Amino acid sequence: MIQTGRPIHIINVPLDLGASRRGTDAGPSAFRVAGLRKAILSLGYSNVRETDVSIPSMETVPPGDSSARYKDEILAACTQLAGHTRDALDAGEWPLVIGGDHSIAMGTVSAVSAHLGRTDGKLGVIWFDAHGDMNLPESSPSGNVHGMPLAHLLGYGDPQLSSILDVHPAVEAEHVVLIGIRDIDEDEREFIHASGVTAFTMREIDQLGMNRVAGEALEIVNNGTAGFHVSFDLDGCDPEVIPGTGTVVPGGVSFREAHLLLEECAADGRMTSMEVVELNPFLDHANISAERAVTLVQSALGRSIL
Repeated sequence: MIQTGRPIHIINVPLDLGASRRGTDAGPSAFRVAGLRKAILSLGYSNVRETDVSIPSMETVPPGDSSARYKDEILAACTQLAGHTRDALDAGEWPLVIGGDHSIAMGTVSAVSAHLGRTDGKLGVIWFDAHGDMNLPESSPSGNVHGMPLAHLLGYGDPQLSSILDVHPAVEAEHVVLIGIRDIDEDEREFIHASGVTAFTMREIDQLGMNRVAGEALEIVNNGTAGFHVSFDLDGCDPEVIPGTGTVVPGGVSFREAHLLLEECAADGRMTSMEVVELNPFLDHANISAERAVTLVQSALGRSIL
Protein backbone atom coordinates (compact mmCIF):
# COMPACT_ATOMS: atom_id res chain seq x y z
CA MET A 1 0.00 0.00 0.00
CA ILE A 2 1.00 3.67 -0.27
CA GLN A 3 3.31 4.85 2.49
CA THR A 4 1.41 7.31 4.67
CA GLY A 5 4.45 9.58 4.71
CA ARG A 6 4.13 10.06 0.95
CA PRO A 7 2.36 13.31 0.02
CA ILE A 8 -1.06 12.99 -1.59
CA HIS A 9 -1.67 15.57 -4.30
CA ILE A 10 -5.35 16.14 -5.07
CA ILE A 11 -5.84 17.61 -8.54
CA ASN A 12 -9.36 18.95 -9.10
CA VAL A 13 -10.65 19.08 -12.67
CA PRO A 14 -14.16 20.62 -12.84
CA LEU A 15 -14.85 19.54 -16.42
CA ASP A 16 -18.23 18.71 -17.91
CA LEU A 17 -17.55 19.52 -21.55
CA GLY A 18 -17.21 15.85 -22.46
CA ALA A 19 -20.72 14.88 -21.36
CA SER A 20 -24.28 15.56 -22.48
CA ARG A 21 -25.58 16.53 -19.05
CA ARG A 22 -24.29 19.50 -17.11
CA GLY A 23 -23.10 19.10 -13.53
CA THR A 24 -19.89 17.09 -13.29
CA ASP A 25 -18.03 20.39 -13.14
CA ALA A 26 -19.33 20.61 -9.55
CA GLY A 27 -17.88 17.21 -8.65
CA PRO A 28 -14.71 18.52 -6.96
CA SER A 29 -16.78 20.90 -4.80
CA ALA A 30 -19.01 18.03 -3.69
CA PHE A 31 -15.94 16.04 -2.67
CA ARG A 32 -14.73 19.00 -0.61
CA VAL A 33 -18.11 19.31 1.11
CA ALA A 34 -17.98 15.57 1.83
CA GLY A 35 -14.64 16.05 3.61
CA LEU A 36 -12.19 14.32 1.25
CA ARG A 37 -9.09 16.04 2.63
CA LYS A 38 -10.03 15.33 6.25
CA ALA A 39 -10.81 11.71 5.37
CA ILE A 40 -7.35 11.25 3.85
CA LEU A 41 -5.63 12.86 6.83
CA SER A 42 -7.55 10.53 9.16
CA LEU A 43 -5.71 7.60 7.58
CA GLY A 44 -2.37 8.92 8.81
CA TYR A 45 -1.27 10.83 5.73
CA SER A 46 0.38 13.98 6.98
CA ASN A 47 0.77 15.92 3.76
CA VAL A 48 -2.20 16.57 1.46
CA ARG A 49 -2.14 19.43 -1.00
CA GLU A 50 -4.49 20.51 -3.77
CA THR A 51 -4.31 22.00 -7.24
CA ASP A 52 -7.24 23.27 -9.31
CA VAL A 53 -7.30 23.05 -13.10
CA SER A 54 -9.08 25.99 -14.72
CA ILE A 55 -11.88 25.00 -17.12
CA PRO A 56 -14.04 27.28 -19.31
CA SER A 57 -17.80 27.11 -18.89
CA MET A 58 -19.80 25.32 -21.58
CA GLU A 59 -21.83 28.49 -22.14
CA THR A 60 -18.75 30.52 -23.10
CA VAL A 61 -17.33 28.33 -25.88
CA PRO A 62 -18.78 26.80 -29.06
CA PRO A 63 -19.00 22.99 -29.23
CA GLY A 64 -16.99 22.81 -32.44
CA ASP A 65 -16.79 19.55 -34.40
CA SER A 66 -19.92 17.48 -33.77
CA SER A 67 -17.90 14.24 -33.86
CA ALA A 68 -15.83 15.33 -30.85
CA ARG A 69 -17.66 18.17 -29.11
CA TYR A 70 -15.52 20.77 -27.28
CA LYS A 71 -12.39 18.92 -28.39
CA ASP A 72 -10.08 21.96 -28.25
CA GLU A 73 -11.13 22.89 -24.72
CA ILE A 74 -10.94 19.29 -23.51
CA LEU A 75 -7.49 18.88 -25.07
CA ALA A 76 -6.30 22.06 -23.32
CA ALA A 77 -7.71 20.88 -19.97
CA CYS A 78 -6.19 17.42 -20.31
CA THR A 79 -2.82 18.87 -21.29
CA GLN A 80 -2.88 21.15 -18.24
CA LEU A 81 -3.91 18.22 -16.03
CA ALA A 82 -1.16 16.06 -17.52
CA GLY A 83 1.43 18.68 -16.60
CA HIS A 84 0.22 18.87 -13.00
CA THR A 85 0.11 15.08 -12.71
CA ARG A 86 3.59 14.60 -14.11
CA ASP A 87 4.97 17.32 -11.83
CA ALA A 88 3.36 15.61 -8.83
CA LEU A 89 4.92 12.27 -9.71
CA ASP A 90 8.29 13.88 -10.32
CA ALA A 91 8.05 15.42 -6.84
CA GLY A 92 7.39 12.02 -5.26
CA GLU A 93 3.72 12.75 -4.68
CA TRP A 94 0.77 10.40 -5.26
CA PRO A 95 -1.77 11.98 -7.65
CA LEU A 96 -5.45 11.72 -6.79
CA VAL A 97 -7.44 13.34 -9.60
CA ILE A 98 -11.02 14.39 -8.91
CA GLY A 99 -13.34 15.06 -11.85
CA GLY A 100 -15.17 16.12 -13.82
CA ASP A 101 -16.24 13.81 -16.60
CA HIS A 102 -14.19 10.80 -17.73
CA SER A 103 -12.51 12.58 -20.62
CA ILE A 104 -9.96 13.87 -18.08
CA ALA A 105 -8.42 10.39 -18.00
CA MET A 106 -6.62 11.22 -21.24
CA GLY A 107 -4.56 13.74 -19.28
CA THR A 108 -3.98 11.67 -16.15
CA VAL A 109 -3.01 8.41 -17.82
CA SER A 110 -0.80 10.12 -20.40
CA ALA A 111 1.11 11.81 -17.59
CA VAL A 112 1.65 8.64 -15.57
CA SER A 113 2.73 6.84 -18.73
CA ALA A 114 5.18 9.63 -19.58
CA HIS A 115 6.61 9.55 -16.07
CA LEU A 116 7.16 5.79 -16.10
CA GLY A 117 8.42 5.89 -19.67
CA ARG A 118 11.47 7.88 -18.64
CA THR A 119 12.87 4.65 -17.22
CA ASP A 120 11.29 2.48 -19.92
CA GLY A 121 8.50 1.41 -17.59
CA LYS A 122 5.05 0.57 -18.91
CA LEU A 123 1.74 1.37 -17.26
CA GLY A 124 -1.21 -0.89 -16.44
CA VAL A 125 -4.73 0.49 -16.13
CA ILE A 126 -7.81 -0.73 -14.27
CA TRP A 127 -10.80 1.00 -15.88
CA PHE A 128 -13.84 0.73 -13.60
CA ASP A 129 -16.91 1.82 -15.54
CA ALA A 130 -20.41 0.90 -16.67
CA HIS A 131 -19.31 1.88 -20.18
CA GLY A 132 -16.40 0.91 -22.40
CA ASP A 133 -15.34 4.50 -23.19
CA MET A 134 -13.90 3.16 -26.44
CA ASN A 135 -15.96 5.02 -29.00
CA LEU A 136 -14.12 6.87 -31.76
CA PRO A 137 -15.01 10.33 -33.12
CA GLU A 138 -16.04 8.86 -36.46
CA SER A 139 -18.34 6.28 -34.90
CA SER A 140 -19.56 7.92 -31.69
CA PRO A 141 -23.36 8.22 -31.63
CA SER A 142 -23.19 11.40 -29.53
CA GLY A 143 -19.85 13.08 -30.17
CA ASN A 144 -19.34 13.26 -26.39
CA VAL A 145 -15.65 12.87 -25.64
CA HIS A 146 -16.25 11.25 -22.24
CA GLY A 147 -17.24 8.15 -24.22
CA MET A 148 -13.87 8.08 -26.01
CA PRO A 149 -10.94 8.43 -23.58
CA LEU A 150 -9.78 4.82 -23.41
CA ALA A 151 -9.75 4.50 -27.20
CA HIS A 152 -7.50 7.55 -27.41
CA LEU A 153 -5.21 6.30 -24.64
CA LEU A 154 -4.78 3.11 -26.66
CA GLY A 155 -3.56 5.23 -29.56
CA TYR A 156 -6.68 5.43 -31.73
CA GLY A 157 -8.96 8.29 -32.74
CA ASP A 158 -8.00 11.95 -32.91
CA PRO A 159 -4.20 12.43 -33.32
CA GLN A 160 -4.05 15.23 -30.76
CA LEU A 161 -6.18 13.58 -28.09
CA SER A 162 -4.21 10.34 -28.51
CA SER A 163 -0.77 11.89 -28.07
CA ILE A 164 -0.92 14.18 -25.03
CA LEU A 165 2.61 14.88 -23.74
CA ASP A 166 3.76 13.19 -26.98
CA VAL A 167 2.90 9.78 -25.51
CA HIS A 168 1.41 7.44 -28.12
CA PRO A 169 -0.06 5.12 -27.11
CA ALA A 170 -0.28 5.92 -23.42
CA VAL A 171 -1.10 2.32 -22.56
CA GLU A 172 -1.04 -1.00 -24.39
CA ALA A 173 -4.20 -3.09 -24.66
CA GLU A 174 -2.60 -6.11 -23.00
CA HIS A 175 -2.15 -4.02 -19.84
CA VAL A 176 -5.75 -2.73 -19.63
CA VAL A 177 -8.63 -4.29 -17.71
CA LEU A 178 -12.22 -3.04 -17.87
CA ILE A 179 -14.36 -3.87 -14.83
CA GLY A 180 -18.11 -3.46 -14.44
CA ILE A 181 -19.12 -2.72 -18.03
CA ARG A 182 -22.76 -3.29 -18.93
CA ASP A 183 -23.77 -0.55 -21.42
CA ILE A 184 -21.84 -0.71 -24.71
CA ASP A 185 -22.59 0.88 -28.10
CA GLU A 186 -22.73 -1.47 -31.08
CA ASP A 187 -19.61 -0.25 -32.93
CA GLU A 188 -17.83 0.03 -29.61
CA ARG A 189 -18.56 -3.62 -28.84
CA GLU A 190 -16.73 -4.74 -31.96
CA PHE A 191 -13.82 -2.42 -31.20
CA ILE A 192 -13.47 -3.76 -27.64
CA HIS A 193 -13.35 -7.32 -28.94
CA ALA A 194 -10.72 -6.42 -31.56
CA SER A 195 -8.59 -4.22 -29.30
CA GLY A 196 -7.12 -6.90 -27.05
CA VAL A 197 -8.14 -5.35 -23.71
CA THR A 198 -9.47 -7.64 -20.98
CA ALA A 199 -13.06 -6.97 -19.96
CA PHE A 200 -14.96 -8.22 -16.93
CA THR A 201 -18.62 -7.45 -17.53
CA MET A 202 -21.21 -7.56 -14.77
CA ARG A 203 -21.93 -11.12 -15.86
CA GLU A 204 -18.35 -12.18 -15.11
CA ILE A 205 -18.47 -10.36 -11.77
CA ASP A 206 -21.69 -12.19 -10.89
CA GLN A 207 -20.27 -15.55 -11.97
CA LEU A 208 -16.73 -15.28 -10.60
CA GLY A 209 -17.14 -12.87 -7.68
CA MET A 210 -15.29 -9.59 -7.23
CA ASN A 211 -12.46 -11.19 -5.25
CA ARG A 212 -11.44 -13.36 -8.20
CA VAL A 213 -12.02 -10.56 -10.73
CA ALA A 214 -9.80 -8.22 -8.71
CA GLY A 215 -7.09 -10.84 -8.41
CA GLU A 216 -7.05 -11.62 -12.13
CA ALA A 217 -7.15 -7.92 -13.01
CA LEU A 218 -4.16 -7.18 -10.81
CA GLU A 219 -2.19 -10.00 -12.40
CA ILE A 220 -2.85 -8.52 -15.85
CA VAL A 221 -2.07 -4.88 -15.06
CA ASN A 222 1.12 -5.82 -13.20
CA ASN A 223 2.44 -8.22 -15.84
CA GLY A 224 5.37 -6.44 -17.47
CA THR A 225 4.52 -3.02 -16.08
CA ALA A 226 6.05 -0.64 -13.54
CA GLY A 227 2.72 -0.06 -11.80
CA PHE A 228 -0.96 0.52 -12.48
CA HIS A 229 -3.41 3.40 -12.48
CA VAL A 230 -7.05 3.13 -11.37
CA SER A 231 -9.57 5.11 -13.40
CA PHE A 232 -12.74 4.92 -11.32
CA ASP A 233 -16.00 6.05 -12.90
CA LEU A 234 -18.67 6.21 -10.24
CA ASP A 235 -21.31 4.99 -12.68
CA GLY A 236 -19.65 1.58 -12.46
CA CYS A 237 -21.42 1.29 -9.13
CA ASP A 238 -25.10 0.46 -9.00
CA PRO A 239 -27.34 3.58 -9.02
CA GLU A 240 -28.71 2.57 -5.62
CA VAL A 241 -25.17 3.08 -4.30
CA ILE A 242 -24.21 6.14 -6.34
CA PRO A 243 -27.32 7.97 -7.57
CA GLY A 244 -25.41 11.18 -8.29
CA THR A 245 -24.06 10.50 -11.75
CA GLY A 246 -25.41 11.48 -15.15
CA THR A 247 -25.10 8.13 -16.92
CA VAL A 248 -26.74 5.68 -14.53
CA VAL A 249 -27.09 2.05 -15.64
CA PRO A 250 -28.98 -0.38 -13.36
CA GLY A 251 -27.42 -3.64 -12.30
CA GLY A 252 -24.00 -2.36 -11.31
CA VAL A 253 -21.31 -3.13 -8.77
CA SER A 254 -22.42 -3.12 -5.13
CA PHE A 255 -20.92 -0.84 -2.51
CA ARG A 256 -19.15 -3.74 -0.82
CA GLU A 257 -17.79 -5.08 -4.14
CA ALA A 258 -16.40 -1.64 -5.05
CA HIS A 259 -14.68 -1.39 -1.68
CA LEU A 260 -13.21 -4.87 -2.09
CA LEU A 261 -11.76 -4.03 -5.49
CA LEU A 262 -10.10 -0.88 -4.17
CA GLU A 263 -8.91 -2.61 -1.00
CA GLU A 264 -7.21 -5.24 -3.17
CA CYS A 265 -5.64 -2.51 -5.31
CA ALA A 266 -4.29 -0.82 -2.17
CA ALA A 267 -2.98 -4.08 -0.71
CA ASP A 268 -1.15 -4.85 -3.96
CA GLY A 269 1.16 -1.89 -3.36
CA ARG A 270 1.85 -0.99 -6.99
CA MET A 271 -0.91 1.55 -7.64
CA THR A 272 0.68 4.70 -9.08
CA SER A 273 -2.33 7.02 -9.06
CA MET A 274 -6.10 7.24 -9.19
CA GLU A 275 -8.88 9.36 -10.58
CA VAL A 276 -12.54 9.45 -9.58
CA VAL A 277 -14.94 10.83 -12.17
CA GLU A 278 -18.55 11.47 -13.20
CA LEU A 279 -19.94 12.67 -9.88
CA ASN A 280 -22.87 14.97 -10.59
CA PRO A 281 -24.08 16.51 -7.32
CA PHE A 282 -27.11 18.08 -9.03
CA LEU A 283 -28.49 14.56 -9.51
CA ASP A 284 -27.54 13.40 -6.02
CA HIS A 285 -29.49 13.04 -2.78
CA ALA A 286 -28.04 15.24 0.01
CA ASN A 287 -24.48 14.61 -1.28
CA ILE A 288 -24.65 10.91 -0.36
CA SER A 289 -22.80 9.88 -3.53
CA ALA A 290 -19.87 12.16 -2.70
CA GLU A 291 -19.79 10.90 0.88
CA ARG A 292 -19.73 7.29 -0.30
CA ALA A 293 -17.12 8.12 -2.93
CA VAL A 294 -14.88 9.56 -0.21
CA THR A 295 -15.00 6.24 1.65
CA LEU A 296 -14.11 4.45 -1.58
CA VAL A 297 -11.06 6.69 -1.95
CA GLN A 298 -10.12 5.80 1.62
CA SER A 299 -10.18 2.11 0.69
CA ALA A 300 -7.89 2.83 -2.27
CA LEU A 301 -5.52 4.60 0.11
CA GLY A 302 -5.31 1.64 2.49
CA ARG A 303 -8.08 2.02 5.04
CA SER A 304 -8.60 -1.25 6.88
CA ILE A 305 -11.27 -2.46 9.28
CA LEU A 306 -8.70 -3.51 11.90
